[in-house]
Amino acid sequence: MADSASAPIIRATGLTKRYGPHAVVQDVSFALHPGETLVLLGPSGCGKTTLLRLLNRLVEPDAGTVEINGQDVRRQQPEELRRGIGYVIQQVGLLPHYSVADNVAVVPRLLGHAPAAIEARTAALLRRLHLPPEQYAARFPHELSGGQQQRVGLARALAADPPIILLDEPFGALDPVTRTQIRRDFRELEELRDKTIVLVTHDVTEAFELADRIMLLDAGRVQQLGTPRELLFQSANDFVRRFFAAERLPLQLRTLTLADVQPFLPPGSQLRELPAKLPVHDALEQLTSGPKRPPSSAGVGALMHAFEQALQAEPV
Repeated sequence: MADSASAPIIRATGLTKRYGPHAVVQDVSFALHPGETLVLLGPSGCGKTTLLRLLNRLVEPDAGTVEINGQDVRRQQPEELRRGIGYVIQQVGLLPHYSVADNVAVVPRLLGHAPAAIEARTAALLRRLHLPPEQYAARFPHELSGGQQQRVGLARALAADPPIILLDEPFGALDPVTRTQIRRDFRELEELRDKTIVLVTHDVTEAFELADRIMLLDAGRVQQLGTPRELLFQSANDFVRRFFAAERLPLQLRTLTLADVQPFLPPGSQLRELPAKLPVHDALEQLTSGPKRPPSSAGVGALMHAFEQALQAEPV
């Protein structure tokens, strides 16, 4: 969660990138505070990946600046800059002739970390990502499933403990079941709680699950930058409204929490015992597939009635 009282760790001002006459990114500005997760969302070709790559100088802007901790990134050598920024892509990009452990250790070795510290860090990350090192450290990328390779890619990005992590469609190539599980693990990973994260996705549900704020782009321009709740209930324009229209109900279920619906629950409802920050979607999931507390039929009916009343109280 972002510390809004602190100075921005990333500040982009007037970023523009053209390829020939076509502006892929047009005058984009934003600031991110330490610990904040920003999701770049929008249709294919809207400039999400180009904008992400402008942050670590994989692409150079035609106009505008990027500052990290108040320093213009152009004052740093690209290689030095990137060693302090974790980067994960959909294709993973693991080195095929390196073992899992060696892939994770690449950046710490470049930075001159002690071998014992690298080994301990690698083992700890693999365990947290459900890849026990005694079983996976000596394997090679071709011996892993797509989901396992993606976990190794994330471990590699975290190995040197960078304050910033950039992720470009990191779960996009995975099957839906694996993708959902890795997203859940990603959300709960202690290693990411204090990181500043910029994540590119085309998956609206993924954006709403993971973002503190969402930047919705179209044709390289920012259509709206705000919390998931702001984009859903206080849309800035018709494009934003249309973009979320097809998935509006599922998104509402993920956006409203038990704190929002509690005023509309019957007195003494056992639903009040669940965490107030729990999204209505997750509460429904617990009622229908988890331990039955309260009995699912009564609980679901009461929760949905309260949800409908809470929706009516939201600004549109």
